[in-house]
Amino acid sequence: MSTTTSVPFHVPSIGNREIRAVSDVLRSGWLTTGSQTAQFETEFKNYVQAAAALAVNSGTAGLHLALAALDIGPGDEVITTPLTFCATVTAIMHTGATPVLADIGQDGNIDPGTIARRITKRTRAIIPVHLAGLPCDMNRIHALATGHGLHVIEDAAHAVGTYYHGKPIGADPRSRAVVFSFYATKNLTTGEGGMVTTHDPKLLERMRTLCLHGINKDAWNRYSEKGNWFYEVTEAGYKYNLSDVQSAIGIPQLQRQEEFIAVRRRYAERYSQAFAGMSELEVPPNPPDIRHCWHLYILRLHLDRLEIDRDRFIMALRERGIGCSVHFIPVPLHPFFKEHAAIRRNLCPRALALYPRIVSLPLYPRMRKDQLQLVISSVRDVARLNRKQKFSSMAMSAH
Repeated sequence: MSTTTSVPFHVPSIGNREIRAVSDVLRSGWLTTGSQTAQFETEFKNYVQAAAALAVNSGTAGLHLALAALDIGPGDEVITTPLTFCATVTAIMHTGATPVLADIGQDGNIDPGTIARRITKRTRAIIPVHLAGLPCDMNRIHALATGHGLHVIEDAAHAVGTYYHGKPIGADPRSRAVVFSFYATKNLTTGEGGMVTTHDPKLLERMRTLCLHGINKDAWNRYSEKGNWFYEVTEAGYKYNLSDVQSAIGIPQLQRQEEFIAVRRRYAERYSQAFAGMSELEVPPNPPDIRHCWHLYILRLHLDRLEIDRDRFIMALRERGIGCSVHFIPVPLHPFFKEHAAIRRNLCPRALALYPRIVSLPLYPRMRKDQLQLVISSVRDVARLNRKQKFSSMAMSAH
């Protein structure tokens, strides 16, 4: 068996448009936040049907910025999912607030029923995470938030181009903010970067001020009175702005999103068709009333039907040249959360039970059809070769 990766887990879709756009910015002499970032914000807010958008240097920064702008801090609690990247939880902790974990449902997303049981008098906000690009049950989440006077900040790091009940993630004014990530592996990439959208003009202005050192727009407008050397810091802000170099990549990436998503959806459908009939495998959910943007294809293993565990399954695929990953190691398993993990309100047995079963397969527009077929045949071969004997006999009898 070869250990050379024939199908990398991810390859970004960067083309000549992105390269030319970056070259133009470099030649312009203006590299930091400027006209390209303003254009990117405008085009992005239109794409997700939001009232406003603020470009930031990472999705993590966007989450922290939204929480800080809503004055969430020490003494407050914020409910989120255990099945997410650590940034969702650390952004809460950086404000001084306490993260509270609500378990997942069958789809892998945060369970509204568990959210309801975790709400206390100290709860200020809910951060649902649209795992892999599959939208959470936002109607139930918003109903809970409205009933308890809570803010909703959507972690849409995976969900550029996802639709929920006919509207793109970012379009719903019931959420105070929606945060997107443009990390290197995302559907839309700027290398590093992110965007916060909102329908609240006051929140937008507070985030704009905090985003760039606490310098508000009124301070900048005083240039005309005193010259362009003068500015005022009105509160302790952050350095979270996105540069024009990154925005120049983001604009053509955004313009190609529908093309990218069409390929992702086609490849995901091909995966699901190929694996649906195998008792050792469970395909990811894809409800008919949403548009999944398929940032990730998270296959689930039926370990009771296999002779090997998930890690050995991944190693067997890697021996066949297939790059894989796992999304995610649940938050309670990380050392930084250890002291909180055993607290009753943070117990998440469904997330811990799902974690050993999940494998993320390669899925991106630059995959060739022969690479897609190689992933399919490799997964099927590994599953068949490692099928438990009693299930092998059943499969042969059925055949």
